[in-house]
Amino acid sequence: MAKKSSRILVGLICTVCDKQNYVVDKNKINTTGALKLNKYCNKCRKHTEHKEKKKLD
Repeated sequence: MAKKSSRILVGLICTVCDKQNYVVDKNKINTTGALKLNKYCNKCRKHTEHKEKKKLD
């Protein structure tokens, strides 16, 4: 059996065009707040702020 992990998958969406560009995992125990990262958006063709979307299963 697999171990129960504290890491969960979350999607990152662009704050400018609302396109989901990335899927990352985060530790829900150490990182309790929502993620906000500057990542590259293919649709906008520039670096924009991406925020955490609803948790994926």
